[in-house]
Amino acid sequence: MSLNRITIEPGRSEKNYWRDLWLFRELFYILSWRDIKVRYKQTVVGGLWSIIRPLLTTIIFTLVFSRVAKLGAPTGVPYAIMVFAGMLPWQFFANALSEASNSLIGNSNLISKVYFPRMIIPASSIITSLVDFAISFCLLVGMMLLYHFTPSIKIILLPVFIGLALLTAFGVGLYVTALNVRYRDFRYIVPFIVQIGLYITPVGFSSSVVPEKWRLLYSLNPMVGVVDGFRWCIINEPIYWPGLLASILIMIFFLWAGIFYFRRTEKSFADNI
Repeated sequence: MSLNRITIEPGRSEKNYWRDLWLFRELFYILSWRDIKVRYKQTVVGGLWSIIRPLLTTIIFTLVFSRVAKLGAPTGVPYAIMVFAGMLPWQFFANALSEASNSLIGNSNLISKVYFPRMIIPASSIITSLVDFAISFCLLVGMMLLYHFTPSIKIILLPVFIGLALLTAFGVGLYVTALNVRYRDFRYIVPFIVQIGLYITPVGFSSSVVPEKWRLLYSLNPMVGVVDGFRWCIINEPIYWPGLLASILIMIFFLWAGIFYFRRTEKSFADNI
């Protein structure tokens, strides 16, 4: 049986960083599985939190926007399903960002003692949010059965937008977790960002209510394109293609900026943490 060996030498981490990520893939699996188990350990309802939180938020948003604000959903689509179709990607992004932002601090002992590409830690924490997403998606299926709603055939393209949501969370998460190591007060800023983001992303309403002249600017929020894409796949709501393109370009920028800043500051993690 052959063994993979890592040789510590000057400049090696820079030269072979992406190769080392592959060599340490087993550590990625271990950390991901550990995070999944720890997330629900010693909790009263366990994985049901992945259903309770988005369900309560959906109920509140449905009451506020459909009953109070008198906003509507596309013809033949229950408002609750429209809201939940937007809640799914947002909840995944919010959970992934929160988990990733604290991942390096939570693994400080591992970082200070062992060499491995540090990017593995925030990446593994985001996988936990994918499990929550899968559980919440089961609730969406249940709501469709309850309302006798048949999704669009475009739902087969949903993995594309799941991937966009994952890349957005990964890019922003890398940047924020690197900042959190250097400036610890960022752990108080992230919940604020998540809370504000919920209201400036079209979760409780359709982005079509945004005036046409502002829609492209509004789509500079990368999660706008992701949410619109989810609804396009699930309830066949028309998608604003220029806005989707703008969201994807911003997502690519955040991904590049996150990787760049993370790699630039990675050498100092062990000292600052």
